[in-house]
Amino acid sequence: MKSIHTMRYLLLTGLLVFTASGYAQKAAPAVHGTHITKEGNTDIEEITTDKDGKLYHIILEEGKMTSLAIDGKEIPKENWNEYDSFVKALQEQLKKDRLQAEKDKEQARRDREQAQKDRLEANKHRQQANLDRQQAERDRQQFLRDREQFEKDRKQADIDRIQADKDREQALRDRAQAEKDRTQAEGDRQAAERDRKQADIDRARADKDRERAEIDRAAAEEDKKLIGNLVSDVVTDKLVATKSDIRELIIDSKGMTVNGAQQSADVHRRYLAKYQAAIKSGISYSAQNGHVQIQRKWNGQ
Repeated sequence: MKSIHTMRYLLLTGLLVFTASGYAQKAAPAVHGTHITKEGNTDIEEITTDKDGKLYHIILEEGKMTSLAIDGKEIPKENWNEYDSFVKALQEQLKKDRLQAEKDKEQARRDREQAQKDRLEANKHRQQANLDRQQAERDRQQFLRDREQFEKDRKQADIDRIQADKDREQALRDRAQAEKDRTQAEGDRQAAERDRKQADIDRARADKDRERAEIDRAAAEEDKKLIGNLVSDVVTDKLVATKSDIRELIIDSKGMTVNGAQQSADVHRRYLAKYQAAIKSGISYSAQNGHVQIQRKWNGQ
């Protein structure tokens, strides 16, 4: 069994990238080591990592898992499907790490070439090194500030989550109140409909009252005209001296009295014949202290 490649990663640059990227990569398991060997034409890869306080040891042949142990305990093959997503995520992370390692290797080669050039320009680079150290200090300070800002953002996220819970509770209360308002509005609408119907009834009644008032007014005018004619005839017929002397006048089918004095049958027949259509079955007139009262005796009542 021939050893092909062993990788262990502990890079400050990786830490900075990890911190700046936030929670998106925070869940990736920490890989302690990976070892690839070759048996014939088969690539065998051993991976050691931990997750949630457990140590995982995984063996892959040509990218397919052939062994899985957790905390030293071998996991039966029939249970491997429970760890598929974890293993795939781990393989993806290792693939990215290898690509980065290749880039780092290439960069290291370029750095060696540059180092040769740097040795030829040592004086200039010492000055640049001072500048780089200053920049590194600024970067470190910026890193500290970024970490502090990250912590502030995390606390603010907690505050926002609490506020979101409060807003959700308030939304539930608002929805309940809206339902109450809707029910109240429906009650108000029904009450308004009842009020509208009552208003229609009241308006119809008012129209009838107005029509009745018109009839009564017309009847009052007719009575006034009738009494005026009666009073004039009584004065003309010398039953009283003047209109103001009339205190009471009663005419019905039985007879006629003026101020309580019974008039002759001839006078009664003459007045009854003249005013039969107007007085129907009877009419009375009284005037006391300037107050005039007229009453018709309909159907003798």
